[in-house]
Amino acid sequence: MIKHPHDDSLVLFDPDDLERDPAPHPLVGEHRADLRTVVAWARAYLCRPHPDLGRIGPVCPYAQASLDRGAFRLTVQEGGGHTVESLSALLAPYRDWFLDLAPRRSPGAQSATVLVLLPGMRDAREVIDAAQARLKDAYVGHGLMIGEFHDGPPDKAGLWNPGFRPLRSPVPMLAIRHMVPTDLPFLLSEETHLAAYRDLFGEQVPGHLRNLVAKP
Repeated sequence: MIKHPHDDSLVLFDPDDLERDPAPHPLVGEHRADLRTVVAWARAYLCRPHPDLGRIGPVCPYAQASLDRGAFRLTVQEGGGHTVESLSALLAPYRDWFLDLAPRRSPGAQSATVLVLLPGMRDAREVIDAAQARLKDAYVGHGLMIGEFHDGPPDKAGLWNPGFRPLRSPVPMLAIRHMVPTDLPFLLSEETHLAAYRDLFGEQVPGHLRNLVAKP
């Protein structure tokens, strides 16, 4: 368990914390079932191939390493009455905390993941989607990605199969990780996002994506 150095309301758990008895924190005691469900989903879905994915390999190329290296962290934000504004404000502190916990150039930083579970928002998927869109600018500008997951599922197609919706999860959440070179297709719609990508990776664009940024 990791506590935020300046905000007692922010705490992160790893999968081992979910098996401790008594619970190491009231959030684990109250939301243990949802937290365990998400870890099981990550192992059974994110870390494995899927017939509709459209490519070989696991759904998420980084989830298994995150779990193996102890860099897979979870928390819970309670309540279901959030607006886009209040949810965005709630998630804003995680950006800088993530960067403090896993600086980009630190060993294994690419495996770092924080999942912020929102169990009270099962019927507010539109708010989660809109908050993610609002937060994305600030996160991308710091070299991070923030993604929305829920059982809607989010209406974002897979890169290799436009009929696949890969962001389905059993508990609504927002997920934070470092930007990687293969994120380019998710950043093309905004010039500021593309500029942030170029600042990080320069000409290190994966070969199969170079046509997306080719200059006329």
